[in-house]
Amino acid sequence: MNQVQFTLDAFKLSTYRRKVRNHVRRWTKNRQGSDKNVTRLHSRRIYILPTTVGLVFGLMTFTMLLGSMNYNNNLSFVLTFLLTGIGFVAMHQCQRNLVGLEISFAGVDPVFAGQAAEFKIAITNHSKNRRPHMQIYFDGIVSRIDDLEAGESRVFYLEIPTERRGRMRLLRFGVKTLFPFELFRAWTWLHMDLSGLVYPKPADQVPDPPPTQTVHGHRQHDARGEEDFAGLRRFHEGDSPRHVAWKAYARSGDLLSKQFFGADTSSQWFDFDHVQAADTEQRLSVLTRWIIDADRTQRDYGLRLPGHEFSPAHGEAHRHRCLEALAFFENDDKEVVS
Repeated sequence: MNQVQFTLDAFKLSTYRRKVRNHVRRWTKNRQGSDKNVTRLHSRRIYILPTTVGLVFGLMTFTMLLGSMNYNNNLSFVLTFLLTGIGFVAMHQCQRNLVGLEISFAGVDPVFAGQAAEFKIAITNHSKNRRPHMQIYFDGIVSRIDDLEAGESRVFYLEIPTERRGRMRLLRFGVKTLFPFELFRAWTWLHMDLSGLVYPKPADQVPDPPPTQTVHGHRQHDARGEEDFAGLRRFHEGDSPRHVAWKAYARSGDLLSKQFFGADTSSQWFDFDHVQAADTEQRLSVLTRWIIDADRTQRDYGLRLPGHEFSPAHGEAHRHRCLEALAFFENDDKEVVS
């Protein structure tokens, strides 16, 4: 019975904390409004409170003051006032450590569902003073602690876990510092509405993709065909050594590969309707795995989805277009982080 009551009390406390946290979030958002992707901090939007160490320090100083008054000891008064002055200076310096910093969004690379999305936040120190002990955070997820020299800009990484495909939004994050002495914690919230792309999670074991289809015609291909010379491109791992432009390498030191027009090339079609899977998400996972494997070997592949078709090609841009189409298939906004 006591165990059940304890569980209920813990649940109620957790619910109360969540309601208070949500209320504070709404208040700060209404007070500050939305931020641009490049925002400079001013003193009015920086909050500061004592840490646990700061509370103990304040209690100790107050106790010393009572003892000094009780015994009328001048040395005790001097030490008490000295500690009080240190506390006020620490509070001022902690708040000033954030004032004037420029916060900007530096991007986020697409990830697969289940991986952590690294939101890149750049902090620039335009002042002539060093800014120690800087950190960004979001709901228990924190970046590394780093210092900013005068005039320095540094990128901090916030790793947000993902579970589902689609658009991932980071509606708010915080910047905080404990400098100096960790007696006070100064922080600010930023509401930039940052977003990243989450691809479907690739399937671990998939059936073989559909048979290769031969495409006839005189079109340029990076690695196959040897009729007419078309030009040079950067060498990719897996290219035939016979296609390396050794003379160009001797002149410039850059490893280049020859391209040709002509010969028949082969490509594959990955069709959503032809995937043998139980539901839509499993079909998308299989298609994702096929695309990754085909891209790794630089094979041409096309993608067919209901209402969309991507002609056979290969390369980073084609891979991104196909995976993006899978990420947003039947849903434009799959996940929101707030």
